[in-house]
Amino acid sequence: MRRYFFLGCLIISGFVTNAQTKITPESIKDKMQWFADAKLGIFIHEGIYAVNGIDESWSFYNKKVGYADYMKQLAGFTLKNYNPTQWADLISESGACYAVITTKHHDGVAMYDTKMNALSSVKATPAKKDLIKPFFEELRKRNIKCGAYFSLIDWSHPDYPGFMKDSNRYAVQNDYERWAKFQHFFQGQIKEVSTMFNPDLWWFDGDWEHSAEEWQSEKVRNIILAKNPKAIINGRLQGYGDYATPEQNFPVTRPSYNWWELCMTTNDNWGFHHDNNWKTPYEVISIFVDAVANGGNLLLDMGPREDGTIPDEQVNVMKELGAWNKRNGEAIFNTIGGIPQGYFYGSSTLSKDSTTLYLFVHAKVPGTLMLKGLFNKIQDITVLGTEKKLSHKIVGKISWSYVPGLVYIDVPEGVQDKYITVLKLKLEGPVKLYKGKGGFD
Repeated sequence: MRRYFFLGCLIISGFVTNAQTKITPESIKDKMQWFADAKLGIFIHEGIYAVNGIDESWSFYNKKVGYADYMKQLAGFTLKNYNPTQWADLISESGACYAVITTKHHDGVAMYDTKMNALSSVKATPAKKDLIKPFFEELRKRNIKCGAYFSLIDWSHPDYPGFMKDSNRYAVQNDYERWAKFQHFFQGQIKEVSTMFNPDLWWFDGDWEHSAEEWQSEKVRNIILAKNPKAIINGRLQGYGDYATPEQNFPVTRPSYNWWELCMTTNDNWGFHHDNNWKTPYEVISIFVDAVANGGNLLLDMGPREDGTIPDEQVNVMKELGAWNKRNGEAIFNTIGGIPQGYFYGSSTLSKDSTTLYLFVHAKVPGTLMLKGLFNKIQDITVLGTEKKLSHKIVGKISWSYVPGLVYIDVPEGVQDKYITVLKLKLEGPVKLYKGKGGFD
């Protein structure tokens, strides 16, 4: 993962254009539909960095540890308790519709049996296991889409230009022949992953170190789509991806992109780390709700230990998220982003036909909510996860003005969810909102 702020991610994370790919808007929309409906994915960072619980790849790049000491972790990577069935069960229980796993991070250690070199979990560690194949098999049994994280950067490869942040082996423009060798290598690994696992989604990382021309991004995209025309690609391929991936930092206003995904850790680190700053279930659910209400997805990370077990805190968060989704998933999955802020002081979503409005209420105490600027008549208000129907009152509607009044909704004792309560408003017709300045306009 990159260490950039949200704004930097959006600047660097590009999107495919018709001129670059010859793909029609209709075909892009069709293949992106499952992603738009999915809302929740699980990110998995598993690698040798879990042995000592240090930063994945960045720890030697930033000189927290020496490269040689970092690579000594190969000898301790066992996956002895790796159970892909348990992983897939937990992901399914969370309500996630897709999962993304690291096939290779910036350290160059492949988590599958690559034939391009010997640096893999199969050949270079006591695990002697392909992490990816059995996991994808279990996901597909549960109809969960399979995503492959792949680092374009490979700081261990002898033909990659940059090794440490303050030194370079060579400059690409000074040795195209050597760079061509690396192009052959990383594109060969992409072909391997494509052939061996056929991912539904590709999650690239590291594109910022070189241009689209140097990465041959268009060629890379074509390699992927030749195998699987329905595969989707994240926005870290220097302009040849399908959707944005802001990292860790949430946008204040709704992004203008058609499709986007917030990738977020459950503590402060991606891989297993000695880090106890765990996000609570409420915090994760509130972030999830905010992403979906703003038209995006959440890609929530977990970092297993070197033996393949998952920390209890991450298991708990995913189980609690899943339980909340079972109660309130109607307001999340297969919905669209809600009404703009200002009409309701909180998150909201809409059914695809816009005739049902879902309001997310964070407070656990009873009270009255206000909804502004709604032209539609409200047919019914219910609390998801219960059979409770709520009453409402229209205030300030003037008979001779078309401007709608204010809607006040009473939320009584005993209906609150322990995390976030969802109110379902069935409207008369698709939602229609007032956009004037009030008064006589």
